[in-house]
Amino acid sequence: MDEEEVLSEGKVEEDTEEGHEEEEDQLMVCHLTKETIAEGLSLLARTGNGLSHAFVRLDLTDKGLTDITAISSYVHIRFLDLSKNHLTDLSPLASLTHLLWLKMDSNAVACFKGQPLGQLTYLQWLSVAMNQLKDLEGLVGPALESLNVIGNSIQRVNGLQYRHLTNLVTLELRGNRLDTTDGIYLPNLRQLFLADNGIKRLEGLDRLECLDTLHLRDNQLETLDGISPNMKCLKYLNVRGNMILSQNALQVLGCLSNTLRTLVLAENPLAETENYRLLVLAHLPQLERLDKDPISSEERTEAHSRVNELKEEEVPDPEDF
Repeated sequence: MDEEEVLSEGKVEEDTEEGHEEEEDQLMVCHLTKETIAEGLSLLARTGNGLSHAFVRLDLTDKGLTDITAISSYVHIRFLDLSKNHLTDLSPLASLTHLLWLKMDSNAVACFKGQPLGQLTYLQWLSVAMNQLKDLEGLVGPALESLNVIGNSIQRVNGLQYRHLTNLVTLELRGNRLDTTDGIYLPNLRQLFLADNGIKRLEGLDRLECLDTLHLRDNQLETLDGISPNMKCLKYLNVRGNMILSQNALQVLGCLSNTLRTLVLAENPLAETENYRLLVLAHLPQLERLDKDPISSEERTEAHSRVNELKEEEVPDPEDF
């Protein structure tokens, strides 16, 4: 997996608080109408009973909506985009029991409590990026596989209850206000994106035994303590743009040497040390890619021949950086 591919989806858009205040002052009540719905319908498909046809995709992007009560009659909708409106209440979605895909980016949703997501038993993909979420309390998704909450104000990952999210495999938490990874108890999770927070501590990761991708770019990590040998499926780790200096971080990663294939350590003090690439390989001999560059056979051979020497090298004092 290339770092640019990982970063290409879900870029965080930031709005100033002043912009939000001005928008609220000018906000007018805007109800969804049947005419607006008719304009956004597409994709004709068989209904659930197979006896008739109905439009199953509805695009209501950027309509200025504050109320979507009228949508409750369109029970056959499976794909719904409500991005760039002013919505806080999703209760009208309760009757859309065939919904598979829901995009709610750039609205004003402040919490999951009281929302009807638990009634959407087929919902597999949910994006609530750039809203006003401060936590994940009340989130329920019996069939949910992918959740995107990029660019909110989440300070703690609490409220994630495994029994309500047993199928979740991808969690996007970039651009929030986390300072720890604690609280993410989702044993089936495979991809976890936590870039652009303020994370200082790696906690609770030992529970993520199925995780294969962990993205922690642009946080405040000084060590990798908290990486666990229980993470026996981890293949891709990105900690670019942190404050990691000590070779101890590589020793911690040694417990993953049999599975880890791509490591991104650029823009850390450790990456500026002499023999950096060889030093990493001395601890992680099975690595295939470091930062953007594949490991060459020459590098692998040299690291193997100098493994003891490299592991004993002293890392410069942090004040030198």
